[in-house]
This record gives sequence, structure tokens and C-alpha cells, in this order.
Amino acid sequence: MTNHFIKVCTITPKLSVGDCNYNLKQIYNCIKESETAGASIAVFPELCLTGYTCGDLFYQSNLLAETEKNIKQLLDATATSEQLILVGAPIAHEGHLFNTACVLFKGKLLGIVPKSFLPNYNEFNEKRWFSAAHEILHSEMVYAGQTVTISSHLLFKAKRIPYFCLGIDICEDLWSPLSPSTCHTIYGATIIANLSASNETVGKMNQRKALVAQHSSKTMCGYLYTSSGIYESTSDLVFSGHQLIYEGGSLLAESELFSRENLITYATLDLEHLYNQRLRFNYATSPLPFKEINYQMIEFDLALKVKEPDKNINPHPFIPKEEKTRTQRCKSIFAIQAHGLARRMEHTHAEHLVIGVSGGLDSTLALLVCVKAIKLLNMPSCSIIGVTMPGFGTSDRTYHNAISLMKLLGITQKEISIVPSTLQHLKDIEHDASIHDTTYENAQARERTQILMDLSNQYNGLVVGTGDLSELALGWATYNGDHMSMYGVNASVPKTLMRYLIEYVAYYESEPLVQEILFDVLATPVSPELLPTSDRGDITQKTEDLVGPYELHDFFIYYMLRFGYAPSKIYHLAQMAFNNQYSNETLLKWLKVFYKRFFAQQFKRSCLPDGPKVGSIGLSPRGDWRMPSDASSALWLAEIESLK
Repeated sequence: MTNHFIKVCTITPKLSVGDCNYNLKQIYNCIKESETAGASIAVFPELCLTGYTCGDLFYQSNLLAETEKNIKQLLDATATSEQLILVGAPIAHEGHLFNTACVLFKGKLLGIVPKSFLPNYNEFNEKRWFSAAHEILHSEMVYAGQTVTISSHLLFKAKRIPYFCLGIDICEDLWSPLSPSTCHTIYGATIIANLSASNETVGKMNQRKALVAQHSSKTMCGYLYTSSGIYESTSDLVFSGHQLIYEGGSLLAESELFSRENLITYATLDLEHLYNQRLRFNYATSPLPFKEINYQMIEFDLALKVKEPDKNINPHPFIPKEEKTRTQRCKSIFAIQAHGLARRMEHTHAEHLVIGVSGGLDSTLALLVCVKAIKLLNMPSCSIIGVTMPGFGTSDRTYHNAISLMKLLGITQKEISIVPSTLQHLKDIEHDASIHDTTYENAQARERTQILMDLSNQYNGLVVGTGDLSELALGWATYNGDHMSMYGVNASVPKTLMRYLIEYVAYYESEPLVQEILFDVLATPVSPELLPTSDRGDITQKTEDLVGPYELHDFFIYYMLRFGYAPSKIYHLAQMAFNNQYSNETLLKWLKVFYKRFFAQQFKRSCLPDGPKVGSIGLSPRGDWRMPSDASSALWLAEIESLK
């Protein structure tokens, strides 16, 4: 099983301007090194066989003849290589000279792709020597002893590798208003290789990175960019050898600048990720003009070597590793939640926000959002009605945290015990209160929701929901109990991120006494508190003991919903991400629980209240996730069973 990972590399070899034989040796040495490292694709710079800065030497017949001879030698030398090789070369055809990318595989010249857009401004003067791709009249030619197609509309497809389809840009092609690779990706290319010779000037590196990142993101492709290095002529320009590898807008690898040695940068692309994102965004739909392009698909038999990425997999994909980025993300999410709630309150002309405050993570964050929303509307804090509703499992710690937090935030406090009403209800339905089953637990959750709903009627209020994304995915909520509200501010916030949001509010938007309580909330075990406490008043019912670690479930949620990966691939990624923190048996156990619950509990998500989407994943039945409540999980569970 390869899981559709493929290792690629960008290469900037040492060169001597005009010395094709020297350049060929450097190129071949890099090929051998990169193939040993397991790279399936090697991308060299623009005109790397001669050097980009040859100037009027491009008119010299012996330079062009030597280039063709070198391509033939390179084909012979790589006849047994399992690597797709892209090298830049000047090639004459039909009385024109073209700046091209030659695509080599196992001794065969698969195709020649000419540059479409020739820069002819400032320091660039390419039209002096080269013709653009559209000037080709006949696309068949004989070169290096082989009959080959020369065209800018070539795509290279690996027969044995799903989702592998490669297209080519050459330097300025990327900078043009409508780059060839835009068309390539519409026609199915998942990887774009750019053979470039971009010189270095102040600020150009950042501009180049921004352009490649945006292009990779909007075309949803892997983008392999490599450029000429410092051994080009320095008569007027200096070249840095900048290399970039992006996947769907995310930077996987970047080279150092101004290397004085052969420079190779490696990364591993996830082809399934790119393909699935295209399916999700309906990327294949193209405007009519693009459908008139006559593309030629060239197939070749590349074997896929890589079984896993050579990068660290973040075990907490919802949480940025870098503290500054994490803080900024939490700030943005908190603002989205608060502004969404404030606007809903304005729209409904509600006079109060009504929220159940348990002292746990979810209700604490929701309460903080309420406080922020009220401030945005310039309303008094007492407009928030916080209700603590002690039940059979309420612990002393969460109770005191809830009371103290409401008092310090200056909101209206109410304490309504649900014990008498729940006991009466259990008596009414003839349920033994000593039997602590689902009926016993859910009766408490529904009693709390009834109180909040009735208070909202009494005070012209809006009931604010507290449930989070992780609970919704697992169905860890009582139907028409804590499952229901009038606006769910946490609906797309995963449990693992919840802690960082509260931590952000504690550090940046709270007074010291409030901060102290928030830190104690963060240290409290996650629990629904529906079963009786211990004799000391401690929590006895811990959610993660019942449904599994939330860090695992959030990992499963991310890769299932964001990328549509199969259970086998998610399991494989989890093994790498958690690095023996959990045994294989434990991972499979909770993966199975996740899929069983995710499918079985869809009926709860089918009728969720409104709530703001804050990140890339949501489970709103009106937005991100539409799934029948009676869909079968058999296919997914069968795959998990096969992993055992």
C-alpha cells in the first residue's frame, strides 16, 4: 500500500555557461543522487544544459548540435532509471528556436514542451533568440534520434499511479495572466513542474513564493519550482537557485539561496489529497474556451516507491504548532464566534442571552463568547443569564468554577437544581432512579434544555448552544437535550482547539481573577457529569474513558472530512503522527468507534441549530456535510477489520 504518496525533487546543478559536456556531468550526478534518495521526479532549471545566459551563443549551430548530442547521451545513461527527468534545452524546429523542457523516462524522450510566454522587458530579451510555443506548425519532430511530439499541450500520465498527471510551465509561463498550467490542471494535471531561470533582486523571492503558493492553491496541484543558480553569467544579473515545492497552497520544502554546490530539495506529495480536494470543489468544471484545447496525454510506466511521507505528521492538525500563528488563529475564531452571535441577537431582537454554565470546557468558551458579543452590542453584562443546574453528577470543582466565573463576569446568575424535577420525571415514566442507564442520563440533559428554553421565553432571550465539533461528529449529545439550542457558537470548534481558545481569552482578554478560574477549567477532566460523583464530590464519569481520546477523534475527523481519506490511510497517518504513543490495537479500536458513531449519530446532525463555521471543517446540514441519517457504515468498518 503506497497511500498515494510520491517523492519528488527540484535540482539546481552547478554549470558552466556554454559548456554542455560539463553541465551534462553535473546533471547526471544529481540524477544518480536523487534516484538513490527515492525521488520519482527530478526537475532541473530552464536551459540547464547550456545555461540560461548564453545570449547570442544560442545562434551557434555547434551549441545546438552539442545540446542534442547531450540529450541523447542522457537518454542512454538513464535507460534503466525509474525516474521521470525534466531538463531544459534550446531546440531548433521549423526554422525557429524554442526554449523547451525535455521529458525523459527510461531512455525514451516522452515529449518536448516549449515555453509559451517569452519575457521581453527590463533585463529579459528572450524574443531576440526564441519563438513562442504557438508558432509551432507541426508538432512532430525527430530529436536525439527519436520521433517525438513538441507542444505546449502535453500531459504526462503514469499508468500505474492513481492521480498522477504532470504538466509543465517554463518560468515566465507562471507569471503570465493565464498560465499554461491553469489549462493543464483543468485537463487533469495534479503536478506542475516549472523549469525556471528567475534572477534574484530585492523582494523578488517573496513575490515568487507568494505567486507559487497562490497558483498551487487555486489550481489545487503540487507545484515543483526550480531555478538557475549562481553559476549563470553575472554580467548583469545574479541567480540564486531558489527552489519551492508546494502542495495545494501549502509549502512543503524550500531551498537555501546562493548555494555553491549541486542543490537538491526533496518533498513528498500526497496525490490523493490533491485529487479529493478537486472533487470537493468541483474543480473539473471548466469554461467553454478551455474545452477547445487539443491536449495529448502521454502515458508511461512509472513505479511508485514511497509508502509514507518524509515529513512529520501533526498529531493535532487543528492546532498550529507555531505559537504566534496559534494565537492569531484563536483570536480570529473567537472574533467569528462573537460577531456571529451578536448579529443573531440583533436580528432576533433578543434582549438576553441564556446559557447553561457547567464549569466545563464547552460552556466556559460559549460563556466567554456571550460576554464578547454583549460588549460588541454595547449592552450590559447582566443581559446574559447564566444558569447553573446541579444534577446527580455535578462535581464540587465544576460547580464552584461555574458560580465564580459568572460572578466575576458580572452576568445574571441563576441556580436551578434539576434533581427534584428529574426524579419526578423518572417516577412519572416509571423508571427506577437507581438504574443509571441512558434514560437516567438523557432525562437530566433534556430537563436542563427545557429550563433554558423556558427561560428564553420568559426573558425574550436566545439560548446559546455549547456543543463542539468533536461531540457532534461522535454524536456525544442528548437528542433534543444539549443537542439543541437557538445558536450554537461552538459547532465547528474541535475539542482539541477548545483549550487553546480558552487559554487565548485567559491571557489576552481576561482579568487576573477570571484568568485563574479559566486555568482551573482547563485542568478539569472532560465529563458530561450525568452519573453520581464519588463520596468526595469528584467526577466519576470521564468522556474520554467512554468514547476514546479526543486528540485521536479530532485527527480522524480532520482526515476523513477534510480530505476524504479511507480508514486505512487515516490509520497509517495516525501511526506516524502519534509515534507509538498509542498501540496499533488502540488506534484501530478508537478508529472503529469513530466510524460506528459517526454513521449511527448522523440523525442528530441532520437537525442542528445554526452556528458559525470557523475553520475548514463543519458539520452543518445546511453547509459542509450532507449525509443521509440511515447511510451504512459497512464499507468503512470492513476496511478497518481488514487492517487487523
